[in-house]
Amino acid sequence: MRADAQRNRDHLLAVAGTIVVEEGVDVSMRDIARRAGVGLATLLRHFPTREALLEALLRTSFEELTARASALEASDAAREALVSWVRECVAWTTEYRGATELMAAAIDEPGSALHASCVTLRAAGARLLVRAQAAGEARGDLDGDDLFALIAMLAWAGDQPALAPRAEHLFDVVASAVLTGAGGR
Repeated sequence: MRADAQRNRDHLLAVAGTIVVEEGVDVSMRDIARRAGVGLATLLRHFPTREALLEALLRTSFEELTARASALEASDAAREALVSWVRECVAWTTEYRGATELMAAAIDEPGSALHASCVTLRAAGARLLVRAQAAGEARGDLDGDDLFALIAMLAWAGDQPALAPRAEHLFDVVASAVLTGAGGR
């Protein structure tokens, strides 16, 4: 890709990221183009669909969360690694309003542009969960699908104005239900 085309693409992603945080994933492509100072055709040349734009936007964050899971996995505290990573995923997902629904739909839809990134993210969390289970620090009847669903559930709750004040408490309740041993979390 030419340097100027890459700069345009990067600029579009930066603007889209800001708008998605402010307004949610349902913001119109036309609004993104307008705020980026380009025509709709320019945006569509780089990202022919909303899903393609969101996949490009979210992929970087998914890669960062996956790398973070790997770093935590290398630590010797399985319980803390799992809780830290889930907390970071919930915080990130809540920041991108509406991403929870996209991720939940994409995980089971191989044709989705977000599918591969979601599967990779789920696998990273599953490794942390399995590690905590092997250490006797997490329930054995949960799997990566359950963990992904719990993250989506907690992020959804944090995204609801009426529930947001209770989000931290709800996180603690869910964490104590997932973890075993003294002290829950």
